[in-house]
Amino acid sequence: MDILIAGVGGQGIILASRALASAAVTAGLAVRTAETIGMAQREGSVVSHVRLGVQEAGPLIPYGAADILLALEPAEACRNLKYLRPGGKALVSTAPVIPVLAALGSSPYPLEDILAYLQSNLSGCRCLDALALAREAGSPRTLNLVMLGALVNFGLPFPADVLLAEALKLLPASVHEMNRRAFELGRRALEV
Repeated sequence: MDILIAGVGGQGIILASRALASAAVTAGLAVRTAETIGMAQREGSVVSHVRLGVQEAGPLIPYGAADILLALEPAEACRNLKYLRPGGKALVSTAPVIPVLAALGSSPYPLEDILAYLQSNLSGCRCLDALALAREAGSPRTLNLVMLGALVNFGLPFPADVLLAEALKLLPASVHEMNRRAFELGRRALEV
């Protein structure tokens, strides 16, 4: 299973990919990961490739091969659609991170158009107000755990509790309970 995680710096994309990789290893699966980071700063484009169950392939997911696109930012979902295979699934957080030029009014950020495009052109697209759920859990910084919790509804090859346990190992104990809540809110939001 190939999962591409896309978003912007500061959203916890690398932590999410490491949690997925660790859960795969715990479940006895081979795993390959790689990150491509646009601007090495907060709010720059970040993409993480997670390949579960592969042994011979390289760590980068080829264009048109990802089974799942996990996007923590809507524009980054559009930017990385080229990785999604035909019939692949996308899980997209609806909360935008407005680029500086758009915030200053120099260029638009057409959120409604972006979300409409994703939902009308991807039959396997699910949109989630993950930021609202993260705030409900206790902090906007838990958005990545909300998205991982929702992702468990997409048929991962390991149980949800394994993924949560591996994610919590990467976080300080002082934020475990809040991140546990975030994960559970995400899981329940898309529960089938």
